[in-house]
Amino acid sequence: MIVKMKKLTLLCTPAQQEKTLDALRDLKVVHVEHVQAPNGGALEDARNHLQYVQRAQEVLTAQPDADPTGKNPDKLVDTVWELLHKDKELKETLQALEHEHARITPFGEFDPRSIQKLNQQGLFAKLYELPIKDTPDAPEGVSISEISRNKSLIYVLAVSRSEFTIPAHEVRLPDQAHSEIHHHIDKTKTAILETEAEFAKYAGDKTLADNIAGEASDSVNLLEVQHGMGIDNNVVYLKGFYPVDRESDIEAAAAEHGWGYEFDEVAADEEPPTLLRNPKWVSPIKAVLDVIGVVPGYKELDVSALFLIFLSIFFAFLIGDAGYGLLFIGLSLFGKFKTKGNAEAQPGLNLLLIMSSCCVIFGMLTGNYFGIAVDSLPPFLQALTCDFMLGMSAETGLRDEVTSANNVMFICFVIGAVHITIAHVWNFIRKINSVACLGDLGWICTTWGLFFLVLEMVIGLDAIPVPMMPKNILGGLVGTGAGLILISILAQKNYFGIVTLALDLINNFVDIISYVRLYAVGAASLAIAAAFNEMASGVGFTGLGAIGAAFILFLGHGLNIILCAMGILVHGIRLNTLEFSGHAGVEWGGRHFNPFRKNNQPLN
Repeated sequence: MIVKMKKLTLLCTPAQQEKTLDALRDLKVVHVEHVQAPNGGALEDARNHLQYVQRAQEVLTAQPDADPTGKNPDKLVDTVWELLHKDKELKETLQALEHEHARITPFGEFDPRSIQKLNQQGLFAKLYELPIKDTPDAPEGVSISEISRNKSLIYVLAVSRSEFTIPAHEVRLPDQAHSEIHHHIDKTKTAILETEAEFAKYAGDKTLADNIAGEASDSVNLLEVQHGMGIDNNVVYLKGFYPVDRESDIEAAAAEHGWGYEFDEVAADEEPPTLLRNPKWVSPIKAVLDVIGVVPGYKELDVSALFLIFLSIFFAFLIGDAGYGLLFIGLSLFGKFKTKGNAEAQPGLNLLLIMSSCCVIFGMLTGNYFGIAVDSLPPFLQALTCDFMLGMSAETGLRDEVTSANNVMFICFVIGAVHITIAHVWNFIRKINSVACLGDLGWICTTWGLFFLVLEMVIGLDAIPVPMMPKNILGGLVGTGAGLILISILAQKNYFGIVTLALDLINNFVDIISYVRLYAVGAASLAIAAAFNEMASGVGFTGLGAIGAAFILFLGHGLNIILCAMGILVHGIRLNTLEFSGHAGVEWGGRHFNPFRKNNQPLN
């Protein structure tokens, strides 16, 4: 659920300001909104220092077996920066040397000092690049010696007893011989390796660097709040939002520290930050919301529980393989064992466990284990399958793939219609005291009318596995729904909605039909798995062929799992954040509740 917020205005004297902010930061309950844009010299210095520290933090790679150097924290960052500068200079030098090396390589080994000496003695020698096509003639008195060539250029040494110019690209003489440049390149590369080894010595100080960066971030955060406070008649004040259930904590702190304060309700035109507080069983979905970086707005619906339930169902359909599901469960349990005590890793692993369990159940019902044909499965696994989902005929006892596909698509469309209906039922309940609720009631009617239309168009009337309602009733559902929506639009004087009503009905139809992707992606995954199984069988599982077959199976199923994971991100999340959320009125435009606190401190 989305926790209700209230507004806080907190007042103190300038002399109390520092202690007030320290106490407020320890309280961890106020999401501060700056009264004015924070700026100032001290804040700018703190921000620059934070960037300075964070750069040092980034280049240190943590190694569990590395021991701390014991270096003073104040000197650690400076030392790392010295190494950074040294590494940068060495790499720039190496780049310049390699460019110079490549520039003069076509002219071979020579000492540029010898050519300079000849020029001083009145014998002019120059290096040129002559084009092979339309090679210019040598001026009178100029001797040209070819040194090397490639597909387009001839590299030459031109010599004359008088000053001359050839209409081609003259190559500047290098400062050093080819071999000397090569020696400096090797020397510079060695120095770079030594610098990297110096970096490695500080791998054990990664935790210390993280702590230094955390303290620097805390300092910036504190100064931003301090400089963002308002000032009026020798009183400084700040504004922010807080959860209503923490109001007593603020009152107690205010009494202890002598603060002035005022509590206000959130105004209709204000958008407070969103704090989600859900039951423990819903908490795994936080991993997905954090990955995609969205949170519902404060005045929107919290769809976390439904998001979790339907994402797990979508996961099962999109992957649809009990073998993959068991593999994911094993990896999840191993991950939980390796990250025991790491609270941040648990929501994601718990989510994978839930979704994988659903995948195993779906795979058992459809008889899908690593793409192996149902008829090749052991009898006890075949006994777990669902005849309806396999398209098994009650009369003949034979399986029909077309019937199976139609039945699975039917289930997908039912899921879609139910998913969308839940969104409008939720909105209908919220608007029950307003005529606007008629609009959601209308969309519920049109959704089910269009649901049967989708079945007719995609599966076919004769293939629908349930008795159909008469067509006039289906048309009545759509007509009644459209009428209720029109009444709601007119009552709310939203006349533009009349213009877009036809398009909205088409969009509703498209949203329902889009749930067929659950079947399509799952079928594609099964086809890929079966194709690689067939390839491996063709190679054989005896002798050396077994190695090739094992490689094909590992590569093929590994690729299939990667594609399945992409399908979850593209399709499973989309159906929740677009199709469902569009009908529920959730725009995911909220901001995370981020109370004023020290770096990485958990919320109370």
